[in-house]
Amino acid sequence: MGAIDGAGTGGIRPGMAGVSPPSGLLDVLNVAAVVLDSEGRVALWSPQAEQLFGWTAEEALGRPAARLLAANEHVGLVTELFARVMGGAGDWAGAFPVRRRDGTTRLVEFRNMRLLDEHGEMYALGIATDRTRLRQLERDLALSARLVAQSPIGLAVLDTELRYVLVNPTLERINGLPAEQHIGRGVREALAFLDDAEAAESAMRQVLATGTPLLEQFTAGRTHGGDRTEHAWSVSYYRLEDATGRVLGLATSVVDVTQSHRAAIEIARSRRRLALIADATVRIGTTLDLDQTARELADVVVPELADIAAVDILDSVLEGRPTLRSSAHEPAVFRALALAAAYPSDAVRAADPPGDIARYAADRLVTQSVTTGHPVLVAHVQAQDISRIARDSTAADLLSRAGLRSYLAVPLIARGEVLGALDLKRTRNPLPFNDDDIVLAGELAARAAVCIDNARWYRNAHHTALALQHHLLPHHPPPTPGLEVAYRYRPAAASSEIGGDWFDAIAGPDDTTVLVVGDVMGSGINAAASMGQLRTATRTLAELALDPPQVLHQLDHTTAALEETIATCVYVVYDPHAARCRVALAGHLPPVLIRAGRQPRLLDLPTGAPLGVGGIPFESTAIAMDPGDQLVLYTDGLVETRDQPIDERLDLLLTLLADTGRPLEETCDRLLDSLRRTDDHDDVALVIARARTLPTA
Repeated sequence: MGAIDGAGTGGIRPGMAGVSPPSGLLDVLNVAAVVLDSEGRVALWSPQAEQLFGWTAEEALGRPAARLLAANEHVGLVTELFARVMGGAGDWAGAFPVRRRDGTTRLVEFRNMRLLDEHGEMYALGIATDRTRLRQLERDLALSARLVAQSPIGLAVLDTELRYVLVNPTLERINGLPAEQHIGRGVREALAFLDDAEAAESAMRQVLATGTPLLEQFTAGRTHGGDRTEHAWSVSYYRLEDATGRVLGLATSVVDVTQSHRAAIEIARSRRRLALIADATVRIGTTLDLDQTARELADVVVPELADIAAVDILDSVLEGRPTLRSSAHEPAVFRALALAAAYPSDAVRAADPPGDIARYAADRLVTQSVTTGHPVLVAHVQAQDISRIARDSTAADLLSRAGLRSYLAVPLIARGEVLGALDLKRTRNPLPFNDDDIVLAGELAARAAVCIDNARWYRNAHHTALALQHHLLPHHPPPTPGLEVAYRYRPAAASSEIGGDWFDAIAGPDDTTVLVVGDVMGSGINAAASMGQLRTATRTLAELALDPPQVLHQLDHTTAALEETIATCVYVVYDPHAARCRVALAGHLPPVLIRAGRQPRLLDLPTGAPLGVGGIPFESTAIAMDPGDQLVLYTDGLVETRDQPIDERLDLLLTLLADTGRPLEETCDRLLDSLRRTDDHDDVALVIARARTLPTA
């Protein structure tokens, strides 16, 4: 006692060995201490006693405790209990009604014991607390312990050194470790089986230092000693403090969210698949170009569905031959159309480069896919499977080095015909192709196959129309007395239909020359066929030496007889002996006249109605054509665009024609290079004629 100074702490300092900070539990109970001398009088009185009983130290010290604190009817009992304790009968504990200074009675929980000082004097120590508060605390503790033990949530308490001091049964099951393998161990030691144990400890230290809880932190992994199934948990951390704010340690709660996590993953996967299908709907089939359509399909599936994707079409399909499903013993010949990869690898080198033709034996999986018309899946590729996937041994070695994990081949089927295959590989992606992937790949393949089939038919029709048009248009200018002629035909962009533009230079009677440029409205093989009929009719009429209006009148009748055909035309007859030409228009743009030393100009001519309208007369205009003069005939594809006014384009045409000294062939190229764009959707026919002096007989 003498070592304690008047401040109540004496030589005791915080941090001394063996000394702990104050306990908040005693403060919650507000434990009072009273010391009685051997006569039962109050010798010491604590501030908590004043709070509990209402008497100040001045009022209590020296007074008999029995008279001070007990009702009259209880004084004898108190005196007897005091005598037992002081007589060495042992401690006494129990609840006793105490009379407070304000006259009220309170049930107080007592612990009484005898004390002996160094002089042999005896004292009685009584410690007391309000029984109602004590029972409430006991109930709270019991309830807390029961809740912790029976909670479906994993709960743990750790001390300030992050050593486990409490683990409930649920957390034992979650971690796969009994409580005794937790208690006393640190986080990284107890949870060494978790990949993120170090991160968990770091998060705990953060909460311990700041007091700010970390709530619902997601983590995933496998439990200790359990199955190897991936689990997911939601973990929260809270700092524990007593009533005085002293840090006691850390509490953590763990909720197993594996099922909801798996459901969320599946929902996310479904959303990605739907997004992929929606993306494919937009991105595949943007053109009628076969190669572009195949590239669009390959690009859509990488990397969401596969690391490497190839689109191959049966060579017989490109050649227009029917693709009957062959027997299981026949090989398949493919033309590679597209290849896409998420990253460079040996597996890319193992694939057939776009444009190459490859022959796959009957035992190859891609051959089986197109032969049977069904997907072929190898979820987990083994060494023996690679020889049935690769084209040859070299490709097999490359696939082995690339670490091929999973393989899927899906046939491209449109309108009941197998066109080719979508070939999918996973090398870095650890997940094998599954039934859901087969369904998704089949959906994408089906959508793409229709687009590929459309592109295939378009390509065939395109080539047919080109061949027809090439056959119908002139290839070499005929001899034209007194006239030098150059011409060009430029088809529309590759993704557009063949047009109906045509031109001709026809030798007429008496050294005359007929120049014709026409444009059948529309596109495709029908327009090309109509153009051929009109060109043939024009050549026949030109031989009859008719005036231009008469020729256009007859062509108007011919066009009207063609189903749903409208055409424009400029018809010119040049007479070198008279040094003039007669020009008639049928709804066509006017020719350009170029005279030496003058600016090029558009001829001001009656426009006339397009051919096929019927009932409208045509007119011709005579134009002098001296040696050196030039006449430029063209279709609207040369000057019309979607983003510029026609007047500006015609002015540009006149500007480009200002240099009259150029060779006609060079002028043709200059006009096409300057006025045409690579993506123009209309074809062009261009004829330039220059008058020259007739040779003397």
